[in-house]
Amino acid sequence: MQDLKITIIQSDIHWEDIGANLAMFEEKIWQIGQTDVIVLPEMFTTGFTMKANKLGEMMNMRTFKWMKQMADQTGALILGSFIAHVHERYYNRLLWMEPGGAFKTYDKRHLFRMAEEQTVYSQGESLLIGHWKGWRICPLICYDLRFPELYRALVSRGANVLLVPAAFTLHTGKDHWHPLLRARAIESQAYVIAAAQWGKHPRGRTTYGHSLVVDPWGTVIAEASDQVGFVSATLDLAYLERVRAAIPCLEHRCL
Repeated sequence: MQDLKITIIQSDIHWEDIGANLAMFEEKIWQIGQTDVIVLPEMFTTGFTMKANKLGEMMNMRTFKWMKQMADQTGALILGSFIAHVHERYYNRLLWMEPGGAFKTYDKRHLFRMAEEQTVYSQGESLLIGHWKGWRICPLICYDLRFPELYRALVSRGANVLLVPAAFTLHTGKDHWHPLLRARAIESQAYVIAAAQWGKHPRGRTTYGHSLVVDPWGTVIAEASDQVGFVSATLDLAYLERVRAAIPCLEHRCL
């Protein structure tokens, strides 16, 4: 199985402006160069807004078509979450888009009640493990990070890469972001890829940034600084297998 190059785009967000954000991310995608996977932050087209009735999109519309175009033109798998409008409901939906148009979706399971996300968005009901270039990749979203049993369930189904598009605030991010991500990587013995929003937004909201890649030993192998930028890392399956063989805790669990 080949190594897998992952690239995260960390950017400030044009608040509630889908067109401006798509144009911005398209410009940044063309600065990346060759990569196998491109990961965008949570709600990358709007910011973490509760105005779903104004900004929600039907499937196969603007953001969907843009992601298909970008995947086709780059040859990369592209992932990021947006506001999906489905049968009079709204979802914080991650879209998995492959070159050629094959796609999958994951709807956020744990809605962020401190921001009353659950009053606007519907809860997701299923998990996703996608296969890409021989790897088994599982996307979750932001607040899902605080529920380790979800990650262990995914690893038991074969996941070896865990994605976390997020919009962590500065307040919680500075204390919890790194410990939580490293813990999920260590206990799951999997790579964790965390794409974060960064910058200042309306009503005093500031997102933490520090998009990063953690290896199965819990080592941060790539991290963005406090600014717009890119994070790239190459995932090594042989290393992951050595970690799991050295400490086979996934086989030793007793409940």
